[in-house]
Amino acid sequence: MSTKPTVGRVEIRIAGEGGQGVILAGIILAEAAAIYDHKNAVQTQSYGPEARGGASKSEVVISSEEIDHPEVLSSDILVALSQEAADRFSASMKKDGLMIVDEEKVGRVIFMRTMRLPITRLAVETTGREITTNVVALGALVGATGVVTREAIEKAVCARAPRGTAEINLKALAAGFSAVEKAHIPR
Repeated sequence: MSTKPTVGRVEIRIAGEGGQGVILAGIILAEAAAIYDHKNAVQTQSYGPEARGGASKSEVVISSEEIDHPEVLSSDILVALSQEAADRFSASMKKDGLMIVDEEKVGRVIFMRTMRLPITRLAVETTGREITTNVVALGALVGATGVVTREAIEKAVCARAPRGTAEINLKALAAGFSAVEKAHIPR
């Protein structure tokens, strides 16, 4: 079951800590939309001065129409991979938006439509590598929202996967999709 966006423009924010791959996740999502689903997409990013452990976010705007403003002002979807990300960005979500959180990294959530998934644990259990957390998160995001097609996100992940890691990354992506199928998507 998925909650498909009904508007032409969808604003997505993926946030966490440096080292979790949120910037790359945003790039992969934008490429899936633009290259493989033939939609308009813009991706922006920001991160703290610390390479690892500092705040990090990637924003993606996807639209079937021309994108006249590239920034996320009020997100439709927030993927929060840290408590700081949830605290910082949940207030700027649309009232009917969907928040997806790593349940083991985010304890407090003030947003009503929140899907809690063990994203990091699934990455480690599925691939043996915590570094695939961002790809599990992409699988959950796309599985829950249908913002891009599964085929498009699979192609984009393979195109960006380091040489020899496409199979592992596809397993991580599938784990995210599977987690959503088993979870309750808040209405």
